[in-house]
Amino acid sequence: MKDPYELLEVDKNVTDSELKRKYRKLAKKYHPDLNPDDEEAQEKFKEISEAYEILSDPQKKRQYDTYGSAAFENGGAGGFSGDFGGFGDIFGDIFGDIFSQGRSQSRKRPRKGSDIQQVVKLTFKESAFGISKEIQVRREVECETCNGKGAKDESKIKTCPKCNGTGVINNISQTPFGTVSRQTTCDNCHGSGEIIEEKCPDCHGTGRKIKNEKIKIDIPSGVENDSVMRVVGKGNAGENGGSYGDLYIILKVEEHEIFKRDGLDIYYEMPISFATAALGGNVEVPTLTTTQEYHIPAGTQTGSKFRIKNEGIKSDRFKRQGDLYFYVKVITPTKLSKEQKEKLKEFAEISGDEVKEDKNFFEKLKDLFD
Repeated sequence: MKDPYELLEVDKNVTDSELKRKYRKLAKKYHPDLNPDDEEAQEKFKEISEAYEILSDPQKKRQYDTYGSAAFENGGAGGFSGDFGGFGDIFGDIFGDIFSQGRSQSRKRPRKGSDIQQVVKLTFKESAFGISKEIQVRREVECETCNGKGAKDESKIKTCPKCNGTGVINNISQTPFGTVSRQTTCDNCHGSGEIIEEKCPDCHGTGRKIKNEKIKIDIPSGVENDSVMRVVGKGNAGENGGSYGDLYIILKVEEHEIFKRDGLDIYYEMPISFATAALGGNVEVPTLTTTQEYHIPAGTQTGSKFRIKNEGIKSDRFKRQGDLYFYVKVITPTKLSKEQKEKLKEFAEISGDEVKEDKNFFEKLKDLFD
């Protein structure tokens, strides 16, 4: 067997209190419950427990000091029992510190409330320019009648007699590795550690109430579909005096009938007449705020792209503004007067081959099937 003094990192003059303190420290470090898949830690725990059983018993300590490990090998007198029967108070202290006290404190410490989310719909224009909106939110708030305590009279809140205010019940059992303390939520106070003798009539002892509340939000310009805004402190109420959670707003932007969006740039398809496309001319181009006159050059084809700088969406976040793009679509007239038809025929005769400009297209199409 290994030297118990070395295992517990003490010398022969160690006092009972020092020995117990050292063992507590090592037991916490190597206990199987805290190292469930570590065989080496479990073996180490068994060794230090054997060492403590020897050094904490005056008779066994004297035998070891006189005869060494031989006193406990081959069935020697006073050998290690292996039942950990005398360790109840030690493990009660150790796991009372780790579990019972820790859980009790964690249950009573302030905890932030849960976050909530809400979907808010915006028009294309509202997303582009920003807007202040008043929305209605349903959330948990602290009961104003009892200030979140849950009791009609705060002086009538008593410590739970079953768990002594810890909120948990200790179940101690003996295992080959020692005394193990397992805990369950107290069924008397449901884990709160307190008993309310007379509950608040408004919240019925919960300390909370559901409230429909109107909240004003400022939506900045340039937000996109599925953008998320955070409003601090407008979530559900916290516990034990903890702060409120947050409200997360998911923005849903409606599509526009004309304008499409690409980041901060906007674009759309602009219809122009055949005469304007052929001869050129000025057209009225719509923007987000007004219309602008724009000159279309002669010979413009369907699909031609034009740009107007700084007429896109302005972003408060990025401190810049996008551009406006429009794509030309030449409209072919479907209803022609007799005079218009005659003029077009004259134009076709003068032009010669009517599809001369598209010759390259037909050549490419022919190559595709050859």
